[in-house]
Amino acid sequence: MLQEGAHGKWTVSSSDESTEEVSDNEKPSTSSLSHAAQGRASAPQYPCSEARKAAHKRKASPLKFIDKGFPTERQPVEKQRHGQEGSGWCLSSSDEEPEDKEKQVHKVTVKEEKNNSPEEHPPDFHQKNELLGNQKAEEWCGAPSEAQDTWDLLNGGNPFRFFLTKVRGIEQSYNSGALHIKDILSPLFGTLLSSAQFNYCIDVEWLVKQYPQEFRKKPLLIVHGEKRESKAELLAQARPYENISFCQAKLDIAFGTHHTKMMLLLYEEGLRVVIHTSNLISEDWHQKTQGIWISPLYPRLPQGATDSAGESETNFKSDLISYLAAYNSPALKEWIDNIQEHDLSETRVYLLGSTPGRYQGIDKEKWGHLRLRKLLREGASSVAAQESWPIVGQFSSIGSMGADESKWLCSEFQDSLVATGASGTALPKCAVPIHLVYPTVDNVRQSLEGYPAGGSLPYSLQTAQKQLWLHSYFHKWSAEVSGRSHAMPHIKTYMRPSPDFQKIAWFLVTSANLSKAAWGALEKNGTQLMIRSYELGVLFLPSAFGLDKGYFHVKGKLHSERRDPVTSFPVPYDLPPEQYGSKDHPWIWNIPYTNAPDTHGNMWVPS
Repeated sequence: MLQEGAHGKWTVSSSDESTEEVSDNEKPSTSSLSHAAQGRASAPQYPCSEARKAAHKRKASPLKFIDKGFPTERQPVEKQRHGQEGSGWCLSSSDEEPEDKEKQVHKVTVKEEKNNSPEEHPPDFHQKNELLGNQKAEEWCGAPSEAQDTWDLLNGGNPFRFFLTKVRGIEQSYNSGALHIKDILSPLFGTLLSSAQFNYCIDVEWLVKQYPQEFRKKPLLIVHGEKRESKAELLAQARPYENISFCQAKLDIAFGTHHTKMMLLLYEEGLRVVIHTSNLISEDWHQKTQGIWISPLYPRLPQGATDSAGESETNFKSDLISYLAAYNSPALKEWIDNIQEHDLSETRVYLLGSTPGRYQGIDKEKWGHLRLRKLLREGASSVAAQESWPIVGQFSSIGSMGADESKWLCSEFQDSLVATGASGTALPKCAVPIHLVYPTVDNVRQSLEGYPAGGSLPYSLQTAQKQLWLHSYFHKWSAEVSGRSHAMPHIKTYMRPSPDFQKIAWFLVTSANLSKAAWGALEKNGTQLMIRSYELGVLFLPSAFGLDKGYFHVKGKLHSERRDPVTSFPVPYDLPPEQYGSKDHPWIWNIPYTNAPDTHGNMWVPS
């Protein structure tokens, strides 16, 4: 079937009619572990998506770019076999799986428009990136940051407690305020008694190695969404570790996933909550842009404290308990009790979660985009409603939005994002611009990882060709402000900036991509909200930080000598975002890119 559109011409050998609600990162995939005999170089050692498998294959067996003639598949040298542990968009299998065509990389031939000429780089750029891209994350950040640096990060001038992960291969000054997972699990954060890891894709062996030696035998609960073969394989990974137990999140609605990324850390000194955007695999902590919110150290309440003790003005404690209770799992009862016994009153963020189900009445506002709408109506300033303050959404995967913008994006979803505590006449919704930030093909090609970075940006041809209208909203990834323009984003953020992009009315960091499965979709004439997946994020509102003007200032270049007010928010990418040009195309993982080399001198042929 010949297709022609914004991405040039292509032929698809088999169609993929995904359901309207499902984003590409949420399509079920069987695990690669059943093919373990193929060896580590040919497949990741845990369940993951077809996009991540393709990236893993191309890193193991690169296709070198050749100006004339045919590409040659190069067998990796020993040096290039390193660092292949970290890959995988882990997808839970669903009871209502589509046929095998869902699980196969479609055979695609493509005649693309001519790309822009490759970006000019110093002579050693390819060589340098070859080395960096194939180096294990453990080799460069195996030890936590200097103790004093980490302590200063936690207790210094960061009232938002919002951090980025360290990135290998960028100017070191841009990592000075960033964290690796080993920093988070360091004894500097507390003397660990037990922990719970909520996540989507999990490499158990790698995860255990991130804990300090003295904490590796402490009780660890892993909360996941795997089923059938992939669940058996996850449990098999943990067989050598007697201290590890599991909680399987119930996913009763087809195509739902357990996408939440959270750590609960119980210490001798208290309790800490970490909400972030990284899978528990080495690749996600190496050369990607990721976000982390780290709570204060919550002290234990005195014995006999009331149930309402230790609550924050943002109701974070009761909301976190409600989120855990939604799993309806005895394995989480202990952690609900732990939270109940601690003082969370210093929390300044609002919790925003999604849990699978169909919700009516007052329950409709507990989760998803209607939860965001409620929080903004109760706590956001009306200033954004009086002017045309735009919306910015930034994400790493995209679901089916429908035949046009009226089906979801610019109807119920936009209604939630433009909500304010407005008193007075708000502008019509159509006057509110929407800027969606998603990497272009050239963003990926010129990234630190090269084309394999696109394995964690699983937007498929089959979804894209049904919604070409969406691409007019797209803006390039650029993060000079944080030194991360070449570290592809796996972070997900949403915000409401002022027209001049110098202020923001609110900021959200979350696991939720741009999909109905993550945010929910209204049913039954708007009386019911249906959500497929578990998601979790934190919302920053100026009022919770004592700012009565109704906005944060946007912080300038991170770690520069410019002195911004302490209440300036560190947005991790450049504002205003730059709209796609006529030659820019969104990254689509399952078509080849052979017209220009990436930063490692390779092409992308996913099959």
